[in-house]
This record gives sequence, C-alpha cells and structure tokens, in this order.
Amino acid sequence: MSLLQPAKITSAYLKMGILGFQGGGKTKTAGKTAIGLYKYMQSKGIDCANKPVAFFDTETGSDWLIPDFQQAGVPLVVAKRRSFADLLAVVKEAEAAASVLIIDSITHPWRELCESYMRKKQRTFLQMDDWGYLKGDHGWAKFTDLFVNSKLHIIMCGRAGYEFEDYKDDNGKRQIEKVGTKMKTEGETGFEPSLLVLMEQVEDLRTGKVKHRATIQKDRSTLLDGEQIDNPDFKDFLPHIERLNLGGDHIGVDTNGDSQHILQTEKRDWQPVQRKIALGEIEEILVRHYPGQTAADKKAKAELLRTHFKACWAEIESVMALEDLRRGYDTLHFSLDGEHSRYHQPPAPAMNDGLPDHSAPPEADSAIPEFLDRRKANGAATRPTEPSYVDLVSAG
Repeated sequence: MSLLQPAKITSAYLKMGILGFQGGGKTKTAGKTAIGLYKYMQSKGIDCANKPVAFFDTETGSDWLIPDFQQAGVPLVVAKRRSFADLLAVVKEAEAAASVLIIDSITHPWRELCESYMRKKQRTFLQMDDWGYLKGDHGWAKFTDLFVNSKLHIIMCGRAGYEFEDYKDDNGKRQIEKVGTKMKTEGETGFEPSLLVLMEQVEDLRTGKVKHRATIQKDRSTLLDGEQIDNPDFKDFLPHIERLNLGGDHIGVDTNGDSQHILQTEKRDWQPVQRKIALGEIEEILVRHYPGQTAADKKAKAELLRTHFKACWAEIESVMALEDLRRGYDTLHFSLDGEHSRYHQPPAPAMNDGLPDHSAPPEADSAIPEFLDRRKANGAATRPTEPSYVDLVSAG
C-alpha cells in the first residue's frame, strides 16, 4: 500500500495552547473557550457534546470557573493532580468520558516528571544524558503523542517564560538579550498546538482599567496569525475552529513505525547483551555443580570465582569486561566439566626466534685460500693485508 494518499482534512479536534504570566487571563480564557466549544458542538449535533468538560487542575483554578459553568449549564468534572502519570491517565479517561479537556497548568507535570526522575536516580540534579530519556518515548513524548492523536478537544495552559539569546556587542563583550516568550515546560511542547495564544494583562494608565489581551502567536489556518484581541471569547477563535473536520474522522500522526530495519548496528552495540549471556552461563554452571545453599556449596562457589576471575560476584556482575568474563568462564568450564567452552581461544604458536636460512653465515670462498697458497710459495707473508679487488681479479 502506498504511503502517499489524497489530501483531506483529518484534524477533527481543537488542540490549543494558552501561555501567559500571572494574571494574564489564561484560566478564564480556557474556560470561556471550552464552554463556547461545548455549546457550538451541541448546535451542530455532534455526539461528544453530551459529555462534560474535564479539567486537569494543578493550581485550583477550576474552583473559580464553577460559577461560569453553572451559569452556562455545562457539566464540569475535575482532577486536582500534578503528577505526569496522572496527566496521562486523565487524558485517556477524558477521551472516553469528556467532550473537552482543560489542562492548567502543563508546567507542573513537566517539573514533576523531572523531579521523579531524579528521585528514581537518587540524584539532586540532571545531567546532559538525562534529557534524551526525559524528552523521548519513555518520558514527555508520551504526552505529546496523546495530545496530537487523542480524539479529544484539549486546551492546554502553561506559565510563560522569557527566551534569551546571547551576542557580542561592539566592544566584543558577551551580552544577553530577551528575544521572546515561551511556555514553561519541555522546550518543544509549544510546537504541538495548532492554535497558540499568549495572554497578557494590559493596564490603561489613564483610566486604571485592566484588560486581558490575547496575541495569536501561531495559527495553522493563518486566519488569526498575529492578531491581538482584548478580553477574548470563544467566538474570537471560531475562524480557526471552523477549519477543523469537526465531528468527522480524526487522524493524527502515526507514531507506531520506526526505522530499525534500515539501520545497521555494529557488533559492539550488542556487548551489553553478550555480557548478560556470559553472566548467565557462569551462574548456570556453578548452580549445576553446586545446587545447594549449604555453607560448603557457597564456599566452593566463592573459591571458584576467586580462582578463575580473581573477583567476587558483585564485581564480576557489575564491572568486569566481556573478554575477562569469557576467559574466566572457559577456565571454569574446563575445571568443572573437563572440556573447554565455546569461548576457548587456543594459545598462539610458539615464536621461532632463530635466524632463517638466508641469514646463515656465508660459506668460505675457495678462490681466497688458493690465492694465499700462491703468495706463500712466492715467499710473501700469508696475511700481510686483506687482498684487494685487483689481486682477486688477477688470481682468478
């Protein structure tokens, strides 16, 4: 089947993010939007409008919205929790039992996930290698996948924080500059909503009156991009909502596939598995020969470990290199079973450090003794000097 299919709108649910500083109007705007969306779906005859609005509340903000929901005749159910695990559970529960889910604030579950991870690791700070786990499929990605793919309208509120960049000024000094705002949570969460709104409190200095101003930071329909709306209501976001496949099929992004089948791993990638296998073989042969838990059996096993590995079991299991595990297992196997294991490496052949034939001393030249005999017969000394090249040629 082809991966490419004819394009159609398959986003059927509102995925909205609202960020802001304290007093910006995040919770109030989320409540008004949820109430308006509930009534709008009722007017369209959409089935899920018969279910209540759910609220995952980390700041008791739901208490202050109860009068608004009662006045509008919209049922509201609340979970006052903060843990990341509870957030995942509430999203799944609300998908079956609610029409809209408000999350306020998403900042707390992210912090709780990081704190729980540090407690699990028995540490007080995070290291660079930890972020891959926290952001990945075993961490925060569990929520972002649910956020995008769940068949549920979700309005996610988060505290705002400033974004900074550093630069060098004209004098070459490093300076830090505020360049924008972002949601205080995992750094890429702000990319997930299709509609992202910044709420700010704006005071009219002449009248002293306060407004809550919404700035549309992101609208995938582009109908509201960059607009500023004072005291926003549901109807202000309706142009975006009307672009949804409301009441139709919702197909998010397929997160089940992976690319393992196109990746080529090297042998060293399997070393942890190979260590585990070697440790299992060591344990198996010891148990096979000393199955009991008597003091004698325990002592015998400890002595064998010291003899063949020169270490105790804790060191063998935790830090010993794979090559040493296999070497020790082979000698242990030979000692107990009388034959070498599959890891046996035959000794290298002994090195022959004698001189090869071509390096033997040369044989004596038969022409030289004959030359010396003629010199002696002529009355010359037998070894006056070494014969010259000319002498040897003449003798020949």
